Amino acid sequence: MNREATPYLAELIGTFSFVLLGAGAITVNNANTGTLGVLGIALANGLGLAALIYAFGHVSGANFNPAVTIALWITKKLEPSVAALYIIAQLFGAVLAGIFIEGFLGGASLAVPIIPGKLDAVGATFIEALLTFVLVLVIYGSLVDRRSHTGHSGLAIGLAYSALILVGFNLTGAALNPARVFGPAFVDNLWTNHLIYWIGPIVGAVVAGLVYENGVLRSKE
Repeated sequence: MNREATPYLAELIGTFSFVLLGAGAITVNNANTGTLGVLGIALANGLGLAALIYAFGHVSGANFNPAVTIALWITKKLEPSVAALYIIAQLFGAVLAGIFIEGFLGGASLAVPIIPGKLDAVGATFIEALLTFVLVLVIYGSLVDRRSHTGHSGLAIGLAYSALILVGFNLTGAALNPARVFGPAFVDNLWTNHLIYWIGPIVGAVVAGLVYENGVLRSKE
């Protein structure tokens, strides 16, 4: 394979694996009357993400998330053409995972988040943005910033993701990743409230990236 294509393949396989594990855990939980619970879902997502960062971080940077890729592009860590191809690879991988979830785990629709009645679209978008903001700060601090001990980045990001799911799962599903919702939604054609899971994570990720680049990094120069 052309070596120039390997980062995009890594993003495709990594996102496929992450959505299969993360959304798959939600599907199994919902299909079996809550056998995993929120803690089990949080661990499946966090541990899966940590392992995939260690597997592919040195190949592509282990984005696996269009919101993270957009933040890296905005802060000039990725070229626009690379960012665009990363996002295409991520969405393709997410759709493939949705197909597998539909065929083998009980139905992709079970992995599409449902906003509870007590939240409106604005509130749900804000929560997704806030939680993603925290996640992306951890990503920049542990993986993007080369002054940090990047060998621990997978563990740090995975733990942060698990913790954020514990906080936000019963509010918005705590996707924090447009691809995680897009794959199952695409397979079962379920688009209700879908923009929440694009706007919230992208805004949160971009703000976090700008805060880190223009605040934390500059304060240490």
